[in-house]
Amino acid sequence: MNQINNEDKELIALFNGELSDLKDNLLTMFTMVKDALTEAIHSLVKQDQELAQKVIDGDEKIDQMELDIEEQCLQLIVMKHPVSKKLRIITGGMKAISDLERVADRAANIARAGQYLASKPMVKPLIDIPRMADITISMLKDSLDAYFRGNVELAVSVWNRDKLVDQINQQVFRELLTFMLEDPHTISRGIYLVFIADNLERIGDHAGNLAERVVYIVNGERMKTKIDPNNRKLES
Repeated sequence: MNQINNEDKELIALFNGELSDLKDNLLTMFTMVKDALTEAIHSLVKQDQELAQKVIDGDEKIDQMELDIEEQCLQLIVMKHPVSKKLRIITGGMKAISDLERVADRAANIARAGQYLASKPMVKPLIDIPRMADITISMLKDSLDAYFRGNVELAVSVWNRDKLVDQINQQVFRELLTFMLEDPHTISRGIYLVFIADNLERIGDHAGNLAERVVYIVNGERMKTKIDPNNRKLES
């Protein structure tokens, strides 16, 4: 792989020029998705059914945003006849909105689970699940930032951060399994919390998908193993 560049000047120029509208729309969609996930977690912690319903109802707007940006990308391909890096940027944007839409779906899943748990005592204090949410939101933000700037180093850090989310998810599962084995009355609530943690783990995967594409956009190479900023291979 080529030496890691902190930022890609050509890519930055494109997003500040002819692809600025695409950048603005992607940022708008990201903000909608980030707010949905944040509110879904808040509705769970506060046991707020109305806030959870707001997240569920708002998912349709995000679905429409995905369709609008996809159409914009297709028009750019038809009108601009992009090649090489510019084509990879536009197709990368189409894949990015797909991941963002799926994140929104998972936020709605969390909100629905939160509605079920809203009227019931929690199995355990909610510490690790909100922590997972904070990490995945930061991963999404950084992966999109890496995409706009062509920052391979930042993209790699996102992909490698996904391992921490996986570890927390496994920890949550083990702790909840212990509660459920000790008290069968907690099984249904525990299963819903496992479901929520699993959705957050999958959101981390979606952030990692976008981060992986940044490497391809900048270098034209597929990233099959994780690397650190010093270009050393890490465990996949």
